[in-house]
Amino acid sequence: MTRTWSTPAPLVATAWVAALALAVATFIADDNAGRLLIGLATLLVTGFAAFASIARPRLTADVDGLAVRGFTGTTLLPWHEVKVKLQTTRRLGREQQTLELDADDRLVVLTRLDLGADPEEVAGVLHALRP
Repeated sequence: MTRTWSTPAPLVATAWVAALALAVATFIADDNAGRLLIGLATLLVTGFAAFASIARPRLTADVDGLAVRGFTGTTLLPWHEVKVKLQTTRRLGREQQTLELDADDRLVVLTRLDLGADPEEVAGVLHALRP
C-alpha cells in the first residue's frame, strides 16, 4: 500500500493566480518603489508556487520506506534509517505541529502546508506502514 501527501492543489493554483496578478500589478505600478516591492512579492509567490508544483507529491510512503520530493529530486529513505517524530512548538501563543523525518545525515521537517493533512494523522499512518 502506497500513501502520498502534498500541498493541496487548490492552494497551488491560487498561488499561480496570485503570482500572475502580482506580475501584472508590477507593470501597472506608477512609482519605482512600488514596482520594486510588488516585483519582490511576485518572485516570492512564484517561488512558492513553483516549489509546490515541482515537489508533488511531497511525501510518499510504502513498505520499503519513504520518498521525500524537493526542487532537486527525490530522496529515498529506507525504514531502517529513518525515525518519524511529531514535534509540537508554541509560537506567538499558537501551537504548531510538524513531522520530522530524522535519517542518519538528514533531517526533513514537513508542515501541514507541505503535507496537505494534519501531521499527527500522517505520523499515525507512517507508524502503521512501518514494518
